[in-house]
Amino acid sequence: MSQHARVVALAGGVGGSRLAQGLARALPADALTVVVNTGDDLTHLGLRVCPDLDTLMYTLAGLGDRARGWGLADESFRAMEMVGRYGGPTWFALGDRDLGTHLARTTRLHAGASLTEVTAELCASLGVSTRLLPMTDGERRTFIDTQEGERLAFQDWLVGRRAAPRVSRVVREGQGQATCAVLAALDAADLVVLCPSNPYVSIDPIMELAGVRERVADTRCVALSPIVGGAAVKGPLGTMIPDLTGAPASAAAIARHYQGLLDGMVVEHGDAEGLTLPSLETRTVMGDEHDRERLARELLAFAAALP
Repeated sequence: MSQHARVVALAGGVGGSRLAQGLARALPADALTVVVNTGDDLTHLGLRVCPDLDTLMYTLAGLGDRARGWGLADESFRAMEMVGRYGGPTWFALGDRDLGTHLARTTRLHAGASLTEVTAELCASLGVSTRLLPMTDGERRTFIDTQEGERLAFQDWLVGRRAAPRVSRVVREGQGQATCAVLAALDAADLVVLCPSNPYVSIDPIMELAGVRERVADTRCVALSPIVGGAAVKGPLGTMIPDLTGAPASAAAIARHYQGLLDGMVVEHGDAEGLTLPSLETRTVMGDEHDRERLARELLAFAAALP
């Protein structure tokens, strides 16, 4: 894309943060906006926790833990040890410095600031120049209906139950709407990038907000497949696809899910089988910052060359 092109990436989780970092390195700071899933957000120990926003923010700030993919590098968990000694809930571990983020966010939210405003403040404090936008300032939560008949809040299923219960349906609750900032960014976009995030729990929550899907459909849109060689790079997507669709996990399954939105798709070498839209085969498993930038530049060049 030209240096004046405006790119909006829809993202959540570890894969989304890695490609977002690559895009941030490949584009001028004012050319990229990342719209982030908040369907995973929860209140834990009285604090508002935004896992996807924090993963994106820490990664873009160069502070993220590379091994885990989430949280801060060189983190300690002594506060959680004390919570455990008092008999409190430790199933969702918050690091000591990470707690500072949640304390700052919760304080500002209680003072009347919007999540969009708080996110901008936190990013500025960490030196993140890329614009991060929460998909909504309201409540829009993801729940998992299991094949055993339970309905679990997403983090209860993913972290508390280690994504073990098989999924029958993904549902959303809450009346949160896409923010004016999100809709304006999409209106101004020359390209929308669907990051290699879980379609059902990271991208769909954004896409389902009124006005989003229509704007994406009217804009050049390229997705990076989160499936490599029939398996998810990270997370539970590899089993969710067959559970929800009856089809094996593949790049083609991702393309079918995004039907009507995509102008092209970037996939791992050998994964283009079954695709009926333009595709770029390349190395998609991202390593360090340079590797992420390499992939982002390949994706942007591919998108620019599409008819």
